[in-house]
Amino acid sequence: MPHQLPALLLGIIVTVYWARVLKMVVKQRRRTGRDANFVPRETLGRTLRIIWYPAVILWIIIPFVAALWPGRIPGLNPYRLPIAFPWIAAFIAAACLILTWICWRKMGRSWRMGIDPDEKTQLIVSGPYAYVRHPIYALQILLALASMVVILSFAMVVTCGIIIIFLYWEARREEEYLLRLHGEIYGSYKNCVGGFFPRSFVPYRTACV
Repeated sequence: MPHQLPALLLGIIVTVYWARVLKMVVKQRRRTGRDANFVPRETLGRTLRIIWYPAVILWIIIPFVAALWPGRIPGLNPYRLPIAFPWIAAFIAAACLILTWICWRKMGRSWRMGIDPDEKTQLIVSGPYAYVRHPIYALQILLALASMVVILSFAMVVTCGIIIIFLYWEARREEEYLLRLHGEIYGSYKNCVGGFFPRSFVPYRTACV
């Protein structure tokens, strides 16, 4: 039972995370008539979603299965780490959710899930974005890594591995798009601010502008 509680907590955290994403998609749809690229207009983005969205669904389901029906399904049975590790990882996952919520609020109406070549959004370079170019992706990667510690199973490692690979790829594609969209402004920002980790703890406008 002690090992099942961190898994249950993780399931709640991941569910709240993606429920919030869906809420923002609906809100953007009502406000602008667009779904914040939940279904991207570009072909590659739509193709990637064929793999990414099922992985997200598994990411939500696996913790609940591991917590409520332990040992029932092959591939989902976690290796038993010392109990402190899953609990620490679960609290890290909760911190990722809270910090991501701050990033979402900072993005405001500029928040999107992918690339729309026909849409121009404001470049956000303040708040968390003054230190890291992709704080939401970085936190989601950390959340995925924490998930693998909470439930160290074949299914979770594969699922979160897919999500991490997707996030790195999507970050690179978004940077190419933002360079085309914002030109030298984004180029200067990219050269000064780290992608997933801060290059310094001096904010962008103080250090580079």
